[in-house]
Parts: sequence; C-alpha cells; structure tokens
Amino acid sequence: MASATVRNVPLLDDDTIPFGEEDEMRDPSRAGQKYTHPYVTFFHLFFRGAAIVIYMFCGWFSESFITSFVFVVLFLSADFWTVKNISGRLLVGLRWWNYVDDDGVSHWVFESKNSRINKHEQRVFWLGLILCPVFWSLFFLLALFGLKFKWLLLVMIAIALNAANLYGYIKCNYGASKDLNSAATDFVKTQLFKNAMDIMTKPSAAQPPTNVRPTGVV
Repeated sequence: MASATVRNVPLLDDDTIPFGEEDEMRDPSRAGQKYTHPYVTFFHLFFRGAAIVIYMFCGWFSESFITSFVFVVLFLSADFWTVKNISGRLLVGLRWWNYVDDDGVSHWVFESKNSRINKHEQRVFWLGLILCPVFWSLFFLLALFGLKFKWLLLVMIAIALNAANLYGYIKCNYGASKDLNSAATDFVKTQLFKNAMDIMTKPSAAQPPTNVRPTGVV
C-alpha cells in the first residue's frame, strides 16, 4: 500500500523488481530459517556500526582528521543508501523516496506493503535504526561540551543521515499523513506492548519429569 501526494506515482528508474513482489524472488531453500535475508541483515548493521567504531577509535590508527572524516562519511553514505534502498524494502517491507513532477514540484512518497515479514529481521532493523542515532546524539553532546567543533560537524552529518532514514520509515510504518510526534509515540507504545506480550506468552522451561519408583516393604 502506498501513500503519496499525487495519484500517478512514477516507477523508480532502478526498480527492476516492482515494489511488493520481492517475495516471489525469495530463495525457497531459506524457508523456515531464522533469517531469510542474512546478508542484508548483516550489512544493515555493518555500515552504521563500522562508522561508529571508526569514529570512536580512529585516533588509535591515524592522527589525521581528514582521513578519519573521509572514512566515517564513506561508511555513513553506504549505510544511508543500503538502509534506504535495500534493507528497509526487504526486511520490513517499507520504502520512501522523492520525485519531481513535470511542474517542478517535489513529492515525497511513503510506501508499505502487505507481505510476510520475518520477526527476527524486523527486530534487528528497528533496533539498528533507533539505537545508532542515540549513539550519535551522545557523541554530539560530548563533542559540544568538549569544544571539539571539527568533530561536531562530522557528528551532525551522521545525525542528519541517520535521522532521515528513521523519519522516513516511521512515516512509512504509520502513514504519511500522520504527525511524526504521534507516530513516534504510537511506535514506542507498540514496541512496549509487543515486548510485554512476548514475556507473558513465553512458555516457561519445562521441568524434567522425575521418575519415582515405589519402594516396597520387605
């Protein structure tokens, strides 16, 4: 199901597989496995995790700010493109994009499809999407109070790229016409409810049966 501001939404130029038909291309040998898209799940976390690790430990390997800046931005860019165009579409069935019509008006499109979503991949997707901006926000505070203004610029770039994907997928998940504040509140409530239900419905570990033999009276 797609949410758009106009009736006729053009296909993306690189849309080789129409949105919503990814299940037909799924490898049947992975049916029933814990992760149906293991490589996509890995790279969903790899690029953004690598950017954080390089930012934290770049001083151990190089004292050049330019080198560290370039490597972090490269991984952030790779993460932004991967999350926006691949992992969001395959792991949670969501996609957001923008196009300009013939009148020069820019339109934002937020799409969601009704398909089978792997719960494990869905959990990994949203955790990675939410936790990484939290880390970058912490780095922002550290750089701000530490008066490290050149690193502050890098952190602001990271926050902008991470926040763009987070904003886009929240809009996809809860509708393009819904206010972001209410969507974020509903998202947190839904996640808390799911976690509570998982804990309540989780079967307790079965106690091993004890074999008690009757003792006879001699």
